[in-house]
Amino acid sequence: MLTEAFRGQVYQKVDSKARVSIPAAFRRILDAEDPPSAEFPRTRMVMVFGGRGRTFVECYSKAGADALARSIDLIPEGTRDRLLAEMELIAQSIVVEIDDDGRIVMPPDVREKLKIGADDLAAGAEAAFVGATNRFKLYRRSDYTAVLTELLAAQGDDNGEDILATVSRYKTGT
Repeated sequence: MLTEAFRGQVYQKVDSKARVSIPAAFRRILDAEDPPSAEFPRTRMVMVFGGRGRTFVECYSKAGADALARSIDLIPEGTRDRLLAEMELIAQSIVVEIDDDGRIVMPPDVREKLKIGADDLAAGAEAAFVGATNRFKLYRRSDYTAVLTELLAAQGDDNGEDILATVSRYKTGT
């Protein structure tokens, strides 16, 4: 159950050992949605690195990832949709623990997805943590900047409609 929404955009340095600090506001949500237990004393999060054409990794709290898995369970077994969802959202994911300093070590598959290589780590790569309600997205900072620029440029194609009007249309079903 979502305790609160992941909000904001935060840029963090990735150190030479591929460690990156999770923004404090995001950690509070992750902590609330994965209380410590004897078996798992540290907060966990799930990083989904699958998805063709994605330049980001989706990050879920443990509870959020379990909710996603329940949604996938609603798709009939053996169908192409189910197989794709399982492959891209379940099989191509990894559970990571947040250390006592609020950091994770980016797994190799995550670094590969974000195109963060050894040279980038040595040079001090930057990651962008971007809130997305029930999850957050992790980008290489330069990729996020490009996506954001493209989305803002496309605003001219919306006939001048304010984004809140768009949200209201979905909320009311009109």
